[in-house]
Amino acid sequence: MTPIWWKRALAELIATFAVTFVAAGALCTDQYSGGRLGLLGSALAYALAASVMMTATARTSGGHVNPAITLASWLTGGIKLPMAALYLVAQLAGAVIAALVLMRTFSAEIWQPVGLGAPALAAGVSFTTGLFIEAVLTFFLVFVVLQAFLDKEERDQFAGFTVGAVLLCGILLGGPLTGAAMNPARAFGPALVSGVWSDHLVYWAGPLVGAILGAVAYSALRTIDSRTPAR
Repeated sequence: MTPIWWKRALAELIATFAVTFVAAGALCTDQYSGGRLGLLGSALAYALAASVMMTATARTSGGHVNPAITLASWLTGGIKLPMAALYLVAQLAGAVIAALVLMRTFSAEIWQPVGLGAPALAAGVSFTTGLFIEAVLTFFLVFVVLQAFLDKEERDQFAGFTVGAVLLCGILLGGPLTGAAMNPARAFGPALVSGVWSDHLVYWAGPLVGAILGAVAYSALRTIDSRTPAR
């Protein structure tokens, strides 16, 4: 690991703290306001927070803010295994701290009905369906992040907006069904602090499968781009 490993880990902790605090906190705020924030408001909060924090930490840590993205980056050679493991610890720690702060911010009467913002499957959505939805949504997210954000040759000034846009689309589609976490850390922090573990495996298995598929798709296209001349 590089001599500045602790700076990279700290950047991931801070960024994941912010994303989890906003994403899970938006659900608590929606409960507090009697539903006035709504799906669109919650989706915008999550997407904007992730976009901003990934952009802010891009030069320090690569702006992963998500174990699924870290896994995909490792699979595509963007990060070495020891640093990837350190990122995972930092991301989980940031999410747990965010959940603890949210618990102190909102009363139990507010956060308990929404599980402190922990994602959950909607009524009628099976475990298998939920896993499939989270995998597909995370596939889109990881593919876009790898293609537009982590690939330094391709990254441009609109990369953060692109990532935010794909997150927004995913939440609007999957939010009512699974909560559209697309991020194991964002699911883990609120679940650990609130004790709400319902179908929690969905929010690890789904995103990690999606990350693997996204890495495979990105690698295939990168090979084509690097070996096939433009015509």
